[in-house]
Amino acid sequence: MSVRLDHGDDALSEVHEINVTPFIDVILVLLIIFMIAAPLATVDISVDLPAANAERSSRPDKPLFLTLKSDLSLTLDNDAVNRAALAPSLDKAASGDKEQRLFLRADKAVPYGDLMTLMNELRSAGYLHVALVGLEADKP
Repeated sequence: MSVRLDHGDDALSEVHEINVTPFIDVILVLLIIFMIAAPLATVDISVDLPAANAERSSRPDKPLFLTLKSDLSLTLDNDAVNRAALAPSLDKAASGDKEQRLFLRADKAVPYGDLMTLMNELRSAGYLHVALVGLEADKP
C-alpha cells in the first residue's frame, strides 16, 4: 500500500538549501590529514638547554644546527653524525661554505670539557663562526 504526498502536482519544485554534507566531509578529511602531518613536521631532539639572558639575534633562513646530547652523541640538523665523520658531514651540509654560522646546541648536563673538545674539532675543521644556542631567561 502506498500514499501519495505531493497532492497531484507533477512538477518538481526547486530546493533553495545548500547541501553542506560534502563540505563537512572534506573539512573532516583535511582535519585528519593535518592532525597526522603536524607531529611529523616537528623536530624531536631532546636537549635540555641552559637559559641565557642575552639579546636575541637574527636567525638565518636555513640555520645549520649541531646538537651535542647528554650522552655525547652528535646530530647535524636531524641526522646522527659520527665524530670521525663530523668535518665531511659539515662540509656537505654547509655546501663547503665555512663562513656559514653554525648553531651549536648542547645539553646542560654535558661537561664543559667535552663542549670545548667539540668546539676545538669545529675549529680544526675550519668552522670559526659558531653561535651557542640557549633558552631565553627572564630578565631581572
